[in-house]
Amino acid sequence: MITEHRTKINQLLATIPQDVVLQSSWLLREGYSLDLQKYYRKSGWLKALENGAMFRGNNQPGYEGGIYALQQQSGLSVHPGGRTALALQGKAHYLELNTAQIWLFGGEKEKLPTWFKKHKWDQKINYKATSFLPKELGLNEFSFSGFSIKVASPARAIMECLYLAPEKFDLVECYELMENLNDLRPTQVQDLLEACTSIKVKRLFLYMAEKHNHNWYKYLNISKVDLGKGKRSLVKEGVYVSKYQITLPETLANNEQ
Repeated sequence: MITEHRTKINQLLATIPQDVVLQSSWLLREGYSLDLQKYYRKSGWLKALENGAMFRGNNQPGYEGGIYALQQQSGLSVHPGGRTALALQGKAHYLELNTAQIWLFGGEKEKLPTWFKKHKWDQKINYKATSFLPKELGLNEFSFSGFSIKVASPARAIMECLYLAPEKFDLVECYELMENLNDLRPTQVQDLLEACTSIKVKRLFLYMAEKHNHNWYKYLNISKVDLGKGKRSLVKEGVYVSKYQITLPETLANNEQ
């Protein structure tokens, strides 16, 4: 029996990367009973992260290893987005060292499991469940040491920032982040804009892209993008931009390139 247990754990360890979380529910579906999981923990092959989650090796996984479990084992679309995704992909230069807070986004009905919320990660985790963009649209594969997860592409990530602006992200900061996005693919941007259901996001995105005079902007077909009707005010007192019917902070509207 012990030999059989060792053979089974060796098969598991041969296929699972280091530094990722193993969910108990997923192990059950893979044929590892609760008793067998308990045996592996007692034998030291696996260690408990939280109730319902384990890991292998001596080093506890970071939040990235937790995201791997959510995506690969639970089939969730939860992913690093917003400023976090931009920093990971080198698009938020002055923010790259500010890793104390992590921004995660997921589908409207997707919830973080208890073990993920309960665990004390090295960074503060912020999570937003929303449907303003399709769950699987605009995600990139991003590699860490030994495994990869899906993160928001730069185009999607800046839209996620704008979605939470100005309450969570400063609009001027979003504008400064947009400056780094001079190499976006027009086709992907077009798809995201057409699928986006937030009028605020689309108006702000196009306003900032045009203001930065990014080359890809001229390839967009804005006639296919629903920009809604009526005025939108993002601040109580600001500058009205008639083309996009939005009222913006004076520091943003008067910001010159």
